[in-house]
Parts: sequence; C-alpha cells; structure tokens
Amino acid sequence: MRKFALAVALGLLAASGPVFAATAPCEETLKALRAAEAAAKLNDADKNKVSELETKGIERCNADDDKRADDFFAQAMKVMGK
Repeated sequence: MRKFALAVALGLLAASGPVFAATAPCEETLKALRAAEAAAKLNDADKNKVSELETKGIERCNADDDKRADDFFAQAMKVMGK
C-alpha cells in the first residue's frame, strides 16, 4: 500500500507540476523527493544540484512556506528526470 501511495504521489507531482506544488504539504513532497532520490542514479553535478534544492526546500518548509518549498522540491525532481 505504501508503494502504491508513493507511486500515486509521484505521478501527481509529475502530471500536475505547479498545481500539485500549491496544494501539497511540503513534508509529503519531501518524502516523495527523498524516495525518488534514493532510486535515482545521478552524476556528481546533478547530485549537488538536487541536494542544494532539497536544502533550500527544507528551509522554506521549516518556515511554513509550503508553496516555495514544494517549488524547490519540484525543481529537484526535474533535475532527476521525474
């Protein structure tokens, strides 16, 4: 069931982009990002970019700025090709 929920969340993120980012709690988007990151095979430059975007997103998430946090997480997903 968890895999199905993750697949649905990733599918929604990929399909709806900014619309999903505006409505999703940043903590849920971060979970999806970390799951995708764990499965991704990235070169060093892409790993650094994803890490940088994840850090910025976490900072915004901690400041209760879910929209901007989700925007950073969506950018990181794009770098990973998700």
